[in-house]
Amino acid sequence: MRDIRPLVLVVLVALAGRDAARPPVAAAQDTAARAASNVRLAGQRQSVIAEAAARVAPAVVSVNVLRREQHLARDPFEWFLMPRGAERLVEGVGSGFIISADGLVITNQHVTQGAEQIIVTTREGQDYPAKLLGEDPLTDIAVLRIEGDGLLVAPVGTSHDLVIGEWVVAIGNPYAYLLGNTEPTVTAGVVSATNRNLLPSGDQQGVYVGMIQTDAAINPGNSGGPLVNALGQVVGVNSSIFSTSGGSIGIGFAIPIERAVRVADELRRHGAVRRAWAGLDVAGADNLREWKRAGGLEVTAVTRGGPAARAGLQEGDVLVEAEGRRIRTFLDWEGVLLDTSPGSTLVVTYRRGLYSPRTARIVMSDLPTSVAEKVAVLDGLKVITLTPAVRQERGVQSQRGALVYEVSPDVQRLTALRPGDVVFQADRVPITSAEDLERAITGAAQRGAVTLWFERRGTTWRSTFPIR
Repeated sequence: MRDIRPLVLVVLVALAGRDAARPPVAAAQDTAARAASNVRLAGQRQSVIAEAAARVAPAVVSVNVLRREQHLARDPFEWFLMPRGAERLVEGVGSGFIISADGLVITNQHVTQGAEQIIVTTREGQDYPAKLLGEDPLTDIAVLRIEGDGLLVAPVGTSHDLVIGEWVVAIGNPYAYLLGNTEPTVTAGVVSATNRNLLPSGDQQGVYVGMIQTDAAINPGNSGGPLVNALGQVVGVNSSIFSTSGGSIGIGFAIPIERAVRVADELRRHGAVRRAWAGLDVAGADNLREWKRAGGLEVTAVTRGGPAARAGLQEGDVLVEAEGRRIRTFLDWEGVLLDTSPGSTLVVTYRRGLYSPRTARIVMSDLPTSVAEKVAVLDGLKVITLTPAVRQERGVQSQRGALVYEVSPDVQRLTALRPGDVVFQADRVPITSAEDLERAITGAAQRGAVTLWFERRGTTWRSTFPIR
């Protein structure tokens, strides 16, 4: 075989001589061109996604909770040795973000539920004990307060002008207990849909309606973190996912930021959320497909003297729009109510028979149960008189009675009563008001026991318990 090493050596020497012969000016130009190219590439790395994340990430926190749960035996041997009612402390983790310089933090209610201790950790790793100002299971929003200096605040935007297909960023602390640091995780995707409604499931406490759907990856631990648009503004609160494995499959949902901020403000001011009441019933879950035939959502009942009746609405009217949002099913209507406050005016469009669509202005009021007089019939048990307005609000069948408004865990174990039950008879005495029930229980104290008959979800129940 021919030896080519001398030929290669000649070529290398020639190339070296050519480079050595290049003028210094040309070499400098090459160096400047490479530097300019590097600058352009570095600029391209700073995409809108990176800038949006950099703007909000400093205000994102990790929410670490300790809750006490009943310890269930894993095998017969453990069941035999474990004391009855044994409990254990369980750690949980979620995300949140700071919305005010005085330390208000928004997160999900299912993150803080049952927490005995809450620690908020910033991106820098600083821990702050957090006070729970309030939580609202219906909207799945909780608000915390931490005491700190120089807290960075997340810019708040709006979800009303979101465009399907626009970029969004989900920021939070998924699997934080495994990753071992407090730096938030950033995932990117697009707005897949707006005003999404999730049908209630058996274990679902919140009402997930009017939600933002995104394919940005949301995993366990992301709950409560912000969903951010390309301008670096928070447009939603990451809340839930559809998944068959427990991890993200590209179908995530966020609570609109307007709803989250309104609920957080109510919790901060009052410790609870005031609900708006329209004074009407609409077709329920069994009529989800009827809107195509009816062209909207049918009004099934209107409370006499209520807000809807005063606005001129009648049973049989068909709601087609409210506050500019199309109304098709009861979930659309629930979304409108969640975003409406007592005292505000709700503009609705409806049809009546073959007439052209009409417009009504409903001045919303507080829920009848929230303004009704509460009567304490036992220590830890408060009831209110069942009125037509309360019947409509709670959807009960009983025409008269006392509705259980509040019951402590101890009294619940004693009496088997739950909030929302309607007591219509005590022993052989009919109950027509809260005061009737108070007198019946006071009289039964001399006998040492009482039997109550009550309605729960359309079914009649009976409970006999001692009175001391």
